[in-house]
Amino acid sequence: MGLPSFRAARCMASKGGRLLKRAFWLAVGAAALVFAVEGGEFGTRDLIRNRREMDRIARSIDSLRHVVDSLRRYKDSVERIPAMQERIAREQFGMLRGDKELLYRFTGPSADSARAGGGQRTKR
Repeated sequence: MGLPSFRAARCMASKGGRLLKRAFWLAVGAAALVFAVEGGEFGTRDLIRNRREMDRIARSIDSLRHVVDSLRRYKDSVERIPAMQERIAREQFGMLRGDKELLYRFTGPSADSARAGGGQRTKR
């Protein structure tokens, strides 16, 4: 076989050129598709990350609403229920009812007695 004729070479070059053009436009189309999905200020990954963050914040808000509601109920009971007011006065402020009650407070050893060795046994 001899060398390919000029016409055959031109036909092969035009097929290669068309193939090259097609590959180029496919690459441009793929790049445009990737930019459409991921490009810009908020890509798909950013949107997914933001949605997860919003869900986490919504759960946190629900939890805090529950805490606020329970504190509001406690506040209302402190303001309206005399038995609750009396219990708080006794427990937190050490208040007594009339002259018939005595208050006993038990405390641990003071810092001075602990340093002086009071109440501790020593070997001799």
